[in-house]
Amino acid sequence: QVQLVESGGGLVQAGGSLRLSCAASESIFRINVMGWYRQAPGKQRELVAQIFSAGSTNYAASVKGRFTISRDMAKNTVFLQMNSLQLDDTAVYYCNAHQYQYDFWGQGTQVTVSS
Repeated sequence: QVQLVESGGGLVQAGGSLRLSCAASESIFRINVMGWYRQAPGKQRELVAQIFSAGSTNYAASVKGRFTISRDMAKNTVFLQMNSLQLDDTAVYYCNAHQYQYDFWGQGTQVTVSS
């Protein structure tokens, strides 16, 4: 079982930046897909960004060009750099590890964008 711990959330003004981190309890080299999801109040959880074991990435259309997912294999950590934050980026952000047929989730970190 993979344990994930997110950090880096907080309150930021619109147009600002935040960097989220997700530390995994085991080598992320062995994990098929690492990803970030978010859930805003009253909305379903949605995919934000993914990074596959081979290094390719995938982004939601709403964040493409503003957010960047990356990883540090040596530290078993995945990052989400969020730039040009908008009000509707406000949500709880969750780290996900997808390994074979299993999904593992972190506890979430709150990101609040203010005007």
